[in-house]
Amino acid sequence: MTKKAYTEQEETIARFAKAMGHPARMAILRFLAAQDSCFFGDIHEVLPIAKATVSQHLKELKDAGLIQGEIEMPKVRYCINRENWAIARNLFAGFFSDCKEKDSCCG
Repeated sequence: MTKKAYTEQEETIARFAKAMGHPARMAILRFLAAQDSCFFGDIHEVLPIAKATVSQHLKELKDAGLIQGEIEMPKVRYCINRENWAIARNLFAGFFSDCKEKDSCCG
């Protein structure tokens, strides 16, 4: 049996999609994307997300490269990773535009 490799684009879009696959992470991304600059503070104070789960969601988003953060005691600074945000936007746009225009895919 031959092992099929995924393209780099397929792996990248899957990494972004996995990171975005939780409503709390989508809320965090939407909140950070709406900021004019990096956000200093505790995201759990702004969004309806328990403090205990915020750090795990932030870690997933950071590991995927969608956000970046730095510790500046006593707060942590978070913002959208603009370079990877543009890559994600282009990959998703290309992915969704690949679907052929038909009334039904089964007919």
